[in-house]
Amino acid sequence: MTETLSTSPHHSRVGFAEEYPFESRFLEIDGHRIHYIDEGSGPTLLMVHGNPTWSFAWRNLVKDLSQDYRVLAIDHLGCGFSDKPQDYDYRLANHIQNLTAFITELGLSEITLFAHDWGGAIGMGAASRLPDRFRKFVLFNTAAFRSLEIPLRIAVCRTPILGSVMLRGLNGFSRAALRMAVSKPERITKAVRRGYLAPYDNWANRIAVHRFVADIPLKKSHPSYETLTEVESGLKQFQSHPMLLVWGEQDFCFTTNFLKEWQLRFPNAETLSFPDAGHYVFDDAHERILPKVREFLEDSDSES
Repeated sequence: MTETLSTSPHHSRVGFAEEYPFESRFLEIDGHRIHYIDEGSGPTLLMVHGNPTWSFAWRNLVKDLSQDYRVLAIDHLGCGFSDKPQDYDYRLANHIQNLTAFITELGLSEITLFAHDWGGAIGMGAASRLPDRFRKFVLFNTAAFRSLEIPLRIAVCRTPILGSVMLRGLNGFSRAALRMAVSKPERITKAVRRGYLAPYDNWANRIAVHRFVADIPLKKSHPSYETLTEVESGLKQFQSHPMLLVWGEQDFCFTTNFLKEWQLRFPNAETLSFPDAGHYVFDDAHERILPKVREFLEDSDSES
């Protein structure tokens, strides 16, 4: 069941309302409320964020593209304005299932997926389960396949006790990202900073930020390794689908090695790569991304 709610004290936009001027909507999935925004009308664009962000990351694209498209951006359970249950099993499989249920419940079809960071594995996982509902893909600094690459600064955060203190106690992951994930720090204004950090304002509310880091499956023994392998296996069915790869080359996590892997798997994909942008490429280069995205959407529509 879908409901539209006014902003509650738990979803305060104090200090960043102009950056995120969208109506909050909620969908109940398995007893938990999933928050999302649904702006504009037209062909469906579905935006799926990573960690430690939320739908706020897509704000500049939503404002522009919702003039001509129906743009939905979801907050994963535990993230953004969605519920943050403390006894939930925050695994890749659960996030894929939630997104699949979200798509099915809202009856979304002819979808263009926009995905970043963890959104790639989650989004492509949902696409593999509902292939007839997806038409095009726009992927930003992400992966949906196995890799052994992990930066030391993230590996440290996986240390059991130290990781909890850093991520949940000090909000170190979210705060550090606002410096390390951008190449144009002046774009992280006070309002933007407040927006990124607002949902993660205490220990309990940072649970998914911590669990996402712990859920990176580097070994076969990891609980999410098999799920990621399934996602990877499902990629090949989309080789003939239009795809645009948008990359910030200064990303310390999803390096250009990941971009090359996508290009090998999808040789017909278009690439828009920025040598001067970081992991939060949508902050560093949104005004350069939008014209290309619009061109891609219009060209692939005319070809279909």
